[in-house]
Amino acid sequence: MKLTSITNFYLFSKMLNKHIEHPEDTILTGDLSVLDAFSSENHYSVKIDGSPAIVWGTNPDNGKFFVGTKSVFNKKTPKVNYTVEDIERNHKDFGLQSILIRCLNCLPQTDRIFQGDFIGFGGYRDYKPNAISYTFAEVQNTGVVVAPHTEYKGTTLKDMNAAPLTEKLGEGFVQPDAWLSELGADRNLEQLIGFARQMATMVEFATPTEAKYIKQDLNAYIRDGDEIVAEEFANYQLVRLWLLVKSIKEQFTLRMRDNFDAECFIGNEYISGEGYVMAGEHGTYKLVDREVFSHYNFNIIRS
Repeated sequence: MKLTSITNFYLFSKMLNKHIEHPEDTILTGDLSVLDAFSSENHYSVKIDGSPAIVWGTNPDNGKFFVGTKSVFNKKTPKVNYTVEDIERNHKDFGLQSILIRCLNCLPQTDRIFQGDFIGFGGYRDYKPNAISYTFAEVQNTGVVVAPHTEYKGTTLKDMNAAPLTEKLGEGFVQPDAWLSELGADRNLEQLIGFARQMATMVEFATPTEAKYIKQDLNAYIRDGDEIVAEEFANYQLVRLWLLVKSIKEQFTLRMRDNFDAECFIGNEYISGEGYVMAGEHGTYKLVDREVFSHYNFNIIRS
């Protein structure tokens, strides 16, 4: 089974950058692509818990440099900002205005279009852009601290296609390397993947609507910190498969390594980080410890 990371892989997606799914959630409707992904070459990146998402680059429609949020891709009213006046007109939140103005002034101009997660303004070591707090090894001496992860290509702004960013943008950006270690590789994972394929032949998969409600129920267990017991679900065979794929993901993630130079905390508890993103010809997936990160996020939202 080939499980090596590649550094120059470029996956081009015929869509805008959509929400990345957990591997186990994708199998609920019968899509087993993630099992192929676990056995294939992929590009790996560290998942940074930043907010908001920042989009910047040159608009191919007019050749002008812009910044914005994902609202630059709004179908009815795209919010594309070329000037401070544009930012103040399009975004009424003063906090977001200050972030976008700093990005407009500090992000290097480029003839391409990128998306990244905002971490904070430069000049500090400690940041808490979202649920996770980061303490960097050194002060971030840039005007704005951003973790880029996506590139868009297309002949017009409304015709953009998203792809995972697999190259370094240079100094001033947070882009740690991530890779899959050969240490700990064994045949057990391959056997589990084969068992999952066999189990899938005996499962009644859900429709997209049914899968939506199953995910809501599963997330309720995670939110409350309860053990997920397959037999407590009507379609218990499907949930058994979900649990198996989740176990495969967890074993796979144990082999992930990175060189991120920041310590990560949720509250006062040290964690290894939010997780990783795995992208390849069989799809893009997030490798996240749901019992830690998702549990915390659900309860922050609820409170």
